Amino acid sequence: MPSKSSMEELFLPSTPGKFKDKSHHRQQHHRSATSLFLWALFLVALTAAFLSFLFKDKYFRSNWESHVRSSAQIRRHNGFSVLVTGAAGFVGSHVSLALKKRGDGVVGLDNFNDYYNPDLKRSRRDLLTANGVFIVEGDLNDAKLLANLFDLVQFSHVMHLAAQAGVRYAMENPHSYIHSNIAGLVTLLEASKSAMPQPSVVWASSSSVYGLNEKSPFSESDRTDKPASLYAATKKAGEEITHTYNHIYGLSITGLRFFTVYGPWGRPDMAYFSFTRDILEGKPITIYRGKNHADLARDFTYIDDIAKGCIGSLDTAKKSTGSGGKKRGPAQFRIFNLGNTSPVTVPMMVGMLEKHLKVKAKKNLVEMPGNGDVQFTHANISYARSEFGYNPTTDLQTGLKKFVKWYISYYGYNHAKSV
Repeated sequence: MPSKSSMEELFLPSTPGKFKDKSHHRQQHHRSATSLFLWALFLVALTAAFLSFLFKDKYFRSNWESHVRSSAQIRRHNGFSVLVTGAAGFVGSHVSLALKKRGDGVVGLDNFNDYYNPDLKRSRRDLLTANGVFIVEGDLNDAKLLANLFDLVQFSHVMHLAAQAGVRYAMENPHSYIHSNIAGLVTLLEASKSAMPQPSVVWASSSSVYGLNEKSPFSESDRTDKPASLYAATKKAGEEITHTYNHIYGLSITGLRFFTVYGPWGRPDMAYFSFTRDILEGKPITIYRGKNHADLARDFTYIDDIAKGCIGSLDTAKKSTGSGGKKRGPAQFRIFNLGNTSPVTVPMMVGMLEKHLKVKAKKNLVEMPGNGDVQFTHANISYARSEFGYNPTTDLQTGLKKFVKWYISYYGYNHAKSV
């Protein structure tokens, strides 16, 4: 019988280094097979995820397109199909709802930015959705998105109300005004002039373009070359840019200079809105005064009157004369004041709020800082009245009463006190 040592020698390699451990080889083979299996599983999962993404993207795109087409459907004889930018905004939501209610097709576009609480914009969106208006969430500077919208719908009109608003905020974030009010406007005009057919364009300028003008009331023929704020400067630039597109490409253009719009669903950064909140919370309000302690005055214009002016502008807008970016003849170019023609001082406005809220305001009177505000605004509306019968009917007392009723209904009195 072989000795133990000779038995061990049977398992030793005849040449050093040539011995193969079969058990180790089997382990390596097993690990390799497992690794390949895991990689295969990973690739299958990755492929499935990719196909799922493509399917979902196609589904959501198809679903999005069907919403747009449905919202754009015209339901009255000789009605319009209107793209409303800034549709979740204050003026945009009112105009969209008014157009939809009379049977026009309306598609909204809004980026829901956070200049003020987007929850209010989403509440406006919900109101529009309930009335059959679909709002596409997207940026005005997204040329591809705009091209898709114009491919889906042959818009007869564009109501351009999207903008970075606010005079004072321009000192904090000037670039947002250039991005929205100038670059965004150009992107929209590029899409409009390339559309087949070209839509008529109505857009929101601002009474702020009158700037340091001291002539009263303000008329469309007055000089507007002394802006008092960057916001005003971007709106003045917009008027010049739209004129250029009208001249070169034959786009029908109507600019609207709004005068201090107020009312239900308004912007929280406006004085009447923030005063209401602060008065209900028991906080002091700051009232600015102009030169020589003069009270500031504004031509406050109720939202329903502004909406009627916007629609009147649409109804009287002539067709663009271009086709695919080429002008065939002169096109309509207009600018209108939309105001109330009855300026009211800020202290008088506060007194009206106190009456409707049944709360006395705590007031701090301070000199107006150099932040771009002007001392007064006053609109001459004779041109809009002659062209499409613009006739504001809501005085500030009545309009503020309606606003306060909405404010308390929307926020609740207790909420307003505890914010």
